[in-house]
Amino acid sequence: MLSVESNPKNKVYLELIVLCFEVCDEFHLVIRTDMGAIKDLEEIINKFKASFKEMRCESTRASTTLGDNQTANVYYFYADRIAKSLIKMIAKSLYQWEMPNLPEDLSFFKQGKVWLATSSHKKQIFIFPE
Repeated sequence: MLSVESNPKNKVYLELIVLCFEVCDEFHLVIRTDMGAIKDLEEIINKFKASFKEMRCESTRASTTLGDNQTANVYYFYADRIAKSLIKMIAKSLYQWEMPNLPEDLSFFKQGKVWLATSSHKKQIFIFPE
């Protein structure tokens, strides 16, 4: 496991996203239910509807395990060309994927295994190379 010490921004962010989409076949975005419903976040999720795989209500995700029986809505998407374009367009850094402005914890998976995990509010990024 590798830990990234700084927030990938601008050109580095775009290059990292391209790499994630080349290596991975799936990603997720999270909407925390403890913050209530935030309409704009659902609208952002809807932009990805062509790449949508499933939504699960989970207490554990790529970067976080919630306590006290809390859950979050975890949206899984196929890592396709359409989603890559949206990810690159919507944010200019990895830590921008944080509520309340955007869904959070953009993380990528390769064949069901975590490849890159982000915890935006904790300012943590972990890469799990093969």
